[in-house]
Amino acid sequence: MSKNANQLIPELADWNIGQGIDIEDWLQTVGNYEHAIAYSTLFWPEFQLHDGCIFFAGIDEDSYQKWLKATNGNKTSVQAVMKHRHILDLFPNSEVEPTHDQVIYLGHKLKEMWKAKLNRDFPNHKITISFPEEEFDDLLSYEITFFITPQEDVMNAP
Repeated sequence: MSKNANQLIPELADWNIGQGIDIEDWLQTVGNYEHAIAYSTLFWPEFQLHDGCIFFAGIDEDSYQKWLKATNGNKTSVQAVMKHRHILDLFPNSEVEPTHDQVIYLGHKLKEMWKAKLNRDFPNHKITISFPEEEFDDLLSYEITFFITPQEDVMNAP
């Protein structure tokens, strides 16, 4: 992830008759409060504990019970599947297909922000935030999820 945010927004270079614009000026020109508030819920979501698991706030109990049954009670699997987010699916109506670098950048930023929020909200839990480090050709393969690290993994950690 060697690219910085400026390099990932091609439109910046087109502003000012090709002289470009920096991100802060661009945000002040095209941004709005409603979008900023909406993005804040993606970048800094509300989480909740439920039955020894961590979820986004507002868990669907019926869905939880169905997944718990389908996974033979494996709460780690239930958490991972119920909360995973494909980066490509965050903006399904976007007019522009994101680049590989944009998907990677956003995934890493989400991982950092969710990790900070989860550690702040649940300091007594060991939480795993997962985003792939390997390269994929299919952008849909890039997904992020989180779950309470199983106790046996914590006990066997180096």
